[in-house]
Amino acid sequence: MFENIIYEVKDGRARITLNRPDKLNAISLELQAELSEAMWEADNDRSVHCVILKGAGRAFSAGYDLTGSGGNVPVSRVQDSDNAYRGGRSIDDDAWQLERGQRYRMAIFDMHKPVIAQVHGYCLAGGTDIALLCDMIIAADNATFGFPPARDLGALPNNMWLYNVGPQWAKRLTLTGDTVTGAEAQAIGLVLKAVPEENLEQEVESLASRMSHIDPDLLSANKRIINTGLELMGARTLQRMAAENDVRGHNTRAANEFRNSVKENGLKATLTARDDKFGDGRARVHGPELRDDEGKLLDL
Repeated sequence: MFENIIYEVKDGRARITLNRPDKLNAISLELQAELSEAMWEADNDRSVHCVILKGAGRAFSAGYDLTGSGGNVPVSRVQDSDNAYRGGRSIDDDAWQLERGQRYRMAIFDMHKPVIAQVHGYCLAGGTDIALLCDMIIAADNATFGFPPARDLGALPNNMWLYNVGPQWAKRLTLTGDTVTGAEAQAIGLVLKAVPEENLEQEVESLASRMSHIDPDLLSANKRIINTGLELMGARTLQRMAAENDVRGHNTRAANEFRNSVKENGLKATLTARDDKFGDGRARVHGPELRDDEGKLLDL
């Protein structure tokens, strides 16, 4: 049915798996379009009480696909190669394209039924844009959360960090691109709960089983009143503003240098040169951040 995700319904829940394991589930436009379609299918299916969203292979998702693959998604069924369409050259085109991808992702927030993110391995950049729109995140305690592209590539095109961890931790992590573990993410409220990786699936399935005993319409009523509260606090408007703010990020000197470096040196070398300056790239939630000469955190 889908090329980039796996969709299955069983035991009162829909399981949606990001299925590009060879690319650490890098998020393409095609994947986002399929994800949106699957979310609305689950929302429309009366046998589904909740959705579990997870990743195949070694990670939930390591971020957006920066290679540009998987971007051929027609806007409409009447799209014609003879017509001139938007690209990404103008500021407005860039905003339009970012908002298009965001509309796919916002299905998670807007749909009536609850969504649980089951996170293992990397949950970076675009991976966090998807996970943080879910109603609850349960993570492996050794998972890795962060937004390294904020170091030079742009701003965050979705931003639910503020509503989960508050302004100070949101700034600490997004102003540096540093990461935290799943256990640390629980400590600051970024995720609901962190458990040993071997217990992750059982923990998520157990929660889904409890919700399978509840009338889906009642689940919807309780999800939507809380999300309405978030909207009254500006959450949905902030997502729209985040997309436009990312355009601002794309027009910085740092972002321009990143693009030039990719052309000259390739993507892998550019990412390595960026991230090497940050050592292990980790933040420490508890205790002082003592580091060695290479920028790696020292054991306390």
